[in-house]
Formats: sequence, structure tokens, C-alpha cells
Amino acid sequence: MAHTNPESMDLLARSWRRCTSALVPRTITGSVFDQLLARYSEPHRKYHTLQHLAECLAHVEAVRHLAEQPGEVEFALWFHDGIYDTQRHDNERQSADWARAVLQGHGAAPAAVQRIDELIMATCHSALPVTPDAQLLVDIDLSILGALPPRFAEYEEQIRQEYAFVPEDLFRQKRGEILRAFLARPVIYSTPHFQAALEARARGNLRLAIAAITG
Repeated sequence: MAHTNPESMDLLARSWRRCTSALVPRTITGSVFDQLLARYSEPHRKYHTLQHLAECLAHVEAVRHLAEQPGEVEFALWFHDGIYDTQRHDNERQSADWARAVLQGHGAAPAAVQRIDELIMATCHSALPVTPDAQLLVDIDLSILGALPPRFAEYEEQIRQEYAFVPEDLFRQKRGEILRAFLARPVIYSTPHFQAALEARARGNLRLAIAAITG
């Protein structure tokens, strides 16, 4: 599977056991775990891969204590890119529906199912997250913007590869719009933790990326 090493696989397995045991009375079958790994390993994915998932889950391990419902945040991250098709616009809805079906099928509390659905939908990034757990989850999802410059540059290239079917001029236009929208926000990160850790570097990365894509 792409972008995995033994340490990443240990992280993935540990995370899956932890978040599922917190949410459901009956063990979620290993087939769901395997299906998720297979989805994140699909060949058309270049950024939305196991690498991205593992990076998100590593952040979860560092900030679990900041979550109101850490198991829900972690489970939502597992599914937030479970369905990913660059030529569709309902990936988050499809991913949330998959998570809902798995949780309902294994006896999760209805309130938790609804909260996880809302957490996954928050990764549409169409509006600023409101609840503390949504803010934390979205900050984790956007942590790549504040990555060290070599990783951020790799991320930008991975996004271009995922949209290789888009003509260069159109890609530059649309990508520039997305990057400028993030930079125009009063803050990129909603939580004090990620503001302190990543806000300044994210803004520097975005400025460089905008200059490169519009130059």
C-alpha cells in the first residue's frame, strides 16, 4: 500500500482499535478496516492517501486531550476521505453515509452517529467549524498547510497529480482561488494549539504557493 511503513501501520492499527472500542459495543469487523486501507490506497489518489490519514492520526495522538469526544474525532478522521473521487462533489456526504452505516450496524449511540456525520461534513471546508471538536478535526485536516516547506511542496505536487486531467491554465486559476481563500481568512486554524504551532508557517507556505502558481 502506498505511503506506508511499519510505524505508520502500527499507528493505523492502534488508532482503529482505540476509536472503535470507544464508540461501539460490538467489535467492528476487520473487513471495514481493510476496506478503508484499500480506499486510501486507490491508484488515483496522490495526496488523499494513507500518508495523509497517518499524518492526521499522528496529530490526534498529540491532541486527544483537547477533544470533547476524542473517539468521535478520531473515527471521523478515518472516514473523512473514505470516498474520494476528484470528479465528484459529494465525497464528504458519501463518506459520512458510509461511516453512519458502519456505526449504526454495530450499535453506536445515535447521538454519536449524528455528531460524527457532522464532523465529516465539516471537512467540506465550505464554512468555518463551530463546535470545539469540529474545530479540532478541521485544524488537523488542514495541518498540511502548516507543514515544513519540503512536505508542503510535496503536497502541492500531489494535488496537481490528482487533478492531472485539468488543463494547466484552469488548474492554476482554480488552485489559486482556493489558496487565496485560505490566506484571506482572519485565522486559518480555529484552535489555540494549531494557531500557535502552524498558523505562521501556513501563511508563509500559502504565500509562496500563490506566487508560484500565479507567476
